[in-house]
Amino acid sequence: MKKNTKEKTCAFYASDYHFEMISLPYIEEKIKNQNEIIILTENNLEESIKTLLEKTNLKEEKKEKILNLNWKNNNLEKLKTIKTKIDQEKDITIFIKGNQNYIKNINQNIEKWVEENQKVKIIDCYNIEEVGKKVEEITGQYQEILKTGRIQNIT
Repeated sequence: MKKNTKEKTCAFYASDYHFEMISLPYIEEKIKNQNEIIILTENNLEESIKTLLEKTNLKEEKKEKILNLNWKNNNLEKLKTIKTKIDQEKDITIFIKGNQNYIKNINQNIEKWVEENQKVKIIDCYNIEEVGKKVEEITGQYQEILKTGRIQNIT
């Protein structure tokens, strides 16, 4: 499943808000560095991200950029966007949030477009309640983990 051509990272969340809180600092940093961010999600996160951003002390300009990332679960549209960004040779960070089967299927779709010379970072985000005791098995498939806005090597 893994290729050396793209960076694979995992993350674990307990709820939609928890996912948003741990990913927000990382997303903010990537936006600042002009990276492309795409969020593929099994459920619509538009309302929960709005609620979360209302409670943050970020400047309105940053909030708008984060809201403009498209937090809806319109995956077909987003997969087409990924293909376009890859063709344009953009640096892309893709968050894939959902159950294990959803993550596997989305990764298989993305694999079709990623070639060896492209820089794509994929962060597979698992619901901790779903994976339960399989956390160690899952982390064994990755070199990195996203923890509250920063990437750490898995040792």
